Amino acid sequence: MPAHSTRHDGRVTASRSASLTGIRAVAALSVCLTHAAFWTGRYTDDVVGRLFARFEFGVAIFFVLSGYLLFRPWVRELRTGERSRSTGVTRYAWHRFRRVVPPYWVVVIAVYLIYLVRDDPGGTGHGWGSFLRNMTFTQVYGYGHLHTGLTQMWSMCAEVAFYVVLPLIAWPLAALVCHRRWRPDLLLVWLCGLALISPVFTVVVHGLPDANPTMRLWPPAFASWFLGGMALAVVTELVTRWPWQVSVPIGLLAFLASAGSYAGGPTIIPDDAGQTIVKHLLYLVAALALIGPLAAGHDPRAPLGTDDEVPPDPWRRALGWRPVVWFGEISYEFFLVHVMVLEFVMGWLGFRTFTGSTAAAFAVTVVVATPVAWLLHWITGTPAQRQRARLWPVSPGHAAATRR
Repeated sequence: MPAHSTRHDGRVTASRSASLTGIRAVAALSVCLTHAAFWTGRYTDDVVGRLFARFEFGVAIFFVLSGYLLFRPWVRELRTGERSRSTGVTRYAWHRFRRVVPPYWVVVIAVYLIYLVRDDPGGTGHGWGSFLRNMTFTQVYGYGHLHTGLTQMWSMCAEVAFYVVLPLIAWPLAALVCHRRWRPDLLLVWLCGLALISPVFTVVVHGLPDANPTMRLWPPAFASWFLGGMALAVVTELVTRWPWQVSVPIGLLAFLASAGSYAGGPTIIPDDAGQTIVKHLLYLVAALALIGPLAAGHDPRAPLGTDDEVPPDPWRRALGWRPVVWFGEISYEFFLVHVMVLEFVMGWLGFRTFTGSTAAAFAVTVVVATPVAWLLHWITGTPAQRQRARLWPVSPGHAAATRR
């Protein structure tokens, strides 16, 4: 799906895909904020401290969005009966590899090189074995492989695992459950059933004595977020309106509600299984409520991949604003580099670990990490990705030449 369309005057249209790119900016900045809060000691076990910790919710947005975007071609194929190139495994695998792996590898190698000359305050992730695990998205499958500057990459292990598993879920649903017919009822029932993997896995892992703590970060723990996104792809083929005036407040309230003690303390995975399940459910509700109005409302007759226009609304316009969409285009690279940048920023500002201003650490990290992310995107991206992340409008003639 194109990220957005650009008018002749350089303004981005209020299209569905533009705003879906824009919400990536919200997700990336949320994750950066929660890390800045952690580094500056704001993870206190009170409402404010838990709320700072809950900005990790940006990860749930990324996961739900991935489930929606990657399953949508399969859903559209069932609804229209027309074959989609996007469901071909070879093409799908190459596109996922090309988008995700090159910038990730560059960052992992760069961080390991940096810590050859810089003192590492962490005690894990050292050695060739850990380096290979970080390069292959397997660092969470065993204790002691999360490296300083790369600790946020646990989520990439879940993301990549989902990319691998998606065809193994989508094909049986399409061919065996639906028999290549449009059966949204069956799709939703099966997706909701599969989403139970997450709470069951959470209960089992929390009940294991002396379990490896990184087991709580394994992909099944977050499967419900991806599957929720897949369900969203089905629902948005059925509805023509998703009122943002109701949905967005629900999403914000669900996020704020996650700061309650019933969703655990200021940590990624609470020690109590029930608290973990509640927190993950609130994140899922919030993500679906915020993304739903952006994903719905398209023309069901439009071919997959078209940048169809939709009636503008304040929520879609805000996330479809050109600077927001631009940042959304480089949000993945920003996510990859921001923790390493934050490590430097803490030293530049003279902050010791768990001290200092959260606002200052966050602001300086964003200012420094943004051009680094843009450069990484420019170096590792395809020509089409570079065009979408340009800092200036593209003339229609140049855009057409690039597409050719």
